[in-house]
Amino acid sequence: MCEKSQEERNTEIRKKMLDLEEVEIGPVPDDSPWIKTIRVSYLQDKTLKSWDMMMSHEGVAIIVFNTTRKKLIFVRQLRPAYYIAALPESDRNSSKVDVKKYPATLGLTLELCAGMVDKDKSTVEIAVDELREECGYEAPPSAFEKISTYRSSVVSSTSGQTLFYVEVTDEMQKHKGGGEDSEGELIEIVEMSVEEAKSYANSGEVQSLTFLYGVTWFLLNKQNRYL
Repeated sequence: MCEKSQEERNTEIRKKMLDLEEVEIGPVPDDSPWIKTIRVSYLQDKTLKSWDMMMSHEGVAIIVFNTTRKKLIFVRQLRPAYYIAALPESDRNSSKVDVKKYPATLGLTLELCAGMVDKDKSTVEIAVDELREECGYEAPPSAFEKISTYRSSVVSSTSGQTLFYVEVTDEMQKHKGGGEDSEGELIEIVEMSVEEAKSYANSGEVQSLTFLYGVTWFLLNKQNRYL
C-alpha cells in the first residue's frame, strides 16, 4: 500500500479537526492539569490591591527549517481558547455554543512546532519529542540551537517559553507527523517558503506572537541558509 502524501494526510486531519460538536463553556475545575487560577493580594504604596491570574506549564517552541527544500515547517491545529475568544462576548456567557453559527475554522491557528514541559525531561529533550510527534522529523538534541528562554506575560497570565532552532532534511522525516494519536492530537503540517512566511508575518493575520518572534529571528539570523 502506498504511503499517503502530506497533502492527503493533512486533508484527513483537517476533516477530523473540523468535526466539532457539543461545545460547552463552564468553570475551570480546581484539579485542572493545565492551568491554575489564583488571586494575588498585595500592598503597593500602602494601598491594598488584588489581581486574579492564571499560571500554566512552561513550554518549548521550535523554528524548523528543511534545508533540502528550503522550507520552514509549521503546524496548524484547533485551539479551543482561540476559538472561544473569537465568539462575541454575549455567546461566551452561554453554556452551549452553536457550532453551526460558529464553525471550528474560527479556532484554527498557524504556529511553530511546540509543546508543554510536562514531563521529567530537559527542554531540549521535550523539543526533540515534539519535533518527532508533530512534524515527523527525528533530530538529535545536538541539532537544536537554543535561542532564548523568556517569560510570556499578558494581563492575567504568564508562562515561561524556551525557543529553539533546528535544521532538518527530507531524510530525517520518519513519518508524516500530525501529533500523538494516543493523546488525541490532530495537527496539520504546513510548509512555507521563506518568502511565503515573510508575507504571512506581514499580513496582519498572525495568531501567535511566538510564531512572529520565531520567523523574525530566522529572517534576521539565518539569511545564509536560504539565500
